[in-house]
Amino acid sequence: MTAAVMASDGSYDPVISKLITSLKESEGLSDEQDLGFLQNLLQSKELNALVNVHSKVAKINKDDRIAPLLSSSMQSLLFAHDAIAQKDFYPHLPEIPVEVDEDEETIKIVQLVKSNEPLGATIKTDEETGKIIIARIMHGGAADRSGLIHVGDEVIEVNNINVEGKTPGDVLQILQNSEGTITFKLVPSDGKLDQRESKVRVKAYFDYEPENDPYIPCKEAGLGFVRGDILHIVSQDDSYWWQARKEGEKTTRAGLIPSRALQERRILHERTAKEPNGEAKKGSCASICATPPGSPNPNNPCRGPKTKKIMYDTAENDDFDRELIATYEEVAKLYPRPGVFRPIVLIGAPGIGRNELKRRLVARDPEKYKSPVPYTTRSMRPGEVAGREYLFVTREKMEADIAAGKFIEYGEYKGHLYGTSGESVKSIVNAGCVCVLSPHYQALKTLRTAQLKPYIVHIRPPATFESLKQTRTKARAKSTFDETNSRGFTDDEFQEMIKSDERINFLYGHFCDDEILNGDLTEAFEKLVELAAKSESEPLWAPTSWVQ
Repeated sequence: MTAAVMASDGSYDPVISKLITSLKESEGLSDEQDLGFLQNLLQSKELNALVNVHSKVAKINKDDRIAPLLSSSMQSLLFAHDAIAQKDFYPHLPEIPVEVDEDEETIKIVQLVKSNEPLGATIKTDEETGKIIIARIMHGGAADRSGLIHVGDEVIEVNNINVEGKTPGDVLQILQNSEGTITFKLVPSDGKLDQRESKVRVKAYFDYEPENDPYIPCKEAGLGFVRGDILHIVSQDDSYWWQARKEGEKTTRAGLIPSRALQERRILHERTAKEPNGEAKKGSCASICATPPGSPNPNNPCRGPKTKKIMYDTAENDDFDRELIATYEEVAKLYPRPGVFRPIVLIGAPGIGRNELKRRLVARDPEKYKSPVPYTTRSMRPGEVAGREYLFVTREKMEADIAAGKFIEYGEYKGHLYGTSGESVKSIVNAGCVCVLSPHYQALKTLRTAQLKPYIVHIRPPATFESLKQTRTKARAKSTFDETNSRGFTDDEFQEMIKSDERINFLYGHFCDDEILNGDLTEAFEKLVELAAKSESEPLWAPTSWVQ
């Protein structure tokens, strides 16, 4: 070991030399790790540089122009090192006292350090007692992590200010004006509610922007999402507001989202005529993170009417019961099984190119990708082979099978019935092949089952009328609205294609696993091949009933 640390001028610093000598002679340090640390520290270049700086400052101090704040610099340096090593630099809060008032009511005092993070709790006025109570604790928030504040706790004081007779808004103002440590005096609730996180995952079937929601208890606590996002529902304790995180996002604090019941009522309210005096009431619930506009209550018109059937278009028979209103669907990971492939279902507007994409996929690997042969009641035409183009049956036979629910889709054209049987789809799947379908979108009602587990792809047109027309004209596409298929699409047909796509997206888009924008057919087909491989090899989110 070197006898001393050399100073910048080549001489040994006497203070360091004396410390090293004392260290060698000390018999009280038996821990080799501590001894080694001090040896390395005293011999380090960094410490030598600090000592040199200190010496120069000390010389300047002789004329009293600069006075050192501390005389024990080395001791302070070692203390700082130990504090950092032990991570002893977080705010220290005093022990939480438990007080008993004159009526022997238990009181607890909770102190939280205010930061840029919301405290993660909401408060409200109890309707019966008029007292301020904790209405909600956000999972993963500061209040939740403290483990000291619980739903139902009564707020007595905030920063030594009595809140009796005050509104939730008044309490929020006190909190917003507070700095540093915030002290709550609380009366504990009778029993702590279970705050364990649930394992429920749901797929969102609508877009949500909490900043535009006038009823959310706390806009800052809201969780925004778009249709198709997978949400981890960590709490469903509140009948109006669930707590959730986006699946895969590394965040500890959950956010508020509308519950299924609340969103259903909102949708029904939007789609039905408003009742007289239908302005929504704002409740008295508030948040500890910001002043909210209120939240709905059981008398709120956003509850909507009770069970009501919505008729989207009687001509197309798009009927949906209340249970099918698009809100959330519970999902789980569906893992691929060797030799068992999910049917690929292509839906989209007439003329969008579904059948051509299906034809190309089957032609790419006819042994792997197959389409079921449709049934028809019309007569066989010259050149046709039974079982190749169609399966030819009598009208009586097909009508009986339709009544028995054996067809996943069917329709009538020029007096003849056409359809695809469910058994033909199952036979392709059971043979270890990938069944490729391009049915009418209403067939999803019978196709989307736990038995078939289809992978549904929405084939969509380009975003604008001009781009749709341009791409079809450039490709010299022939109109599928014309039986002879001898002319191009008309402007009216392009408009109808866009209108039909919007309708499909509104009614069925949330059921789709993915979508393909069919502007360039070659690019669309490459995307389809990519999605087909994905459906065969990757675990994907699917309805929970398909996994059980």
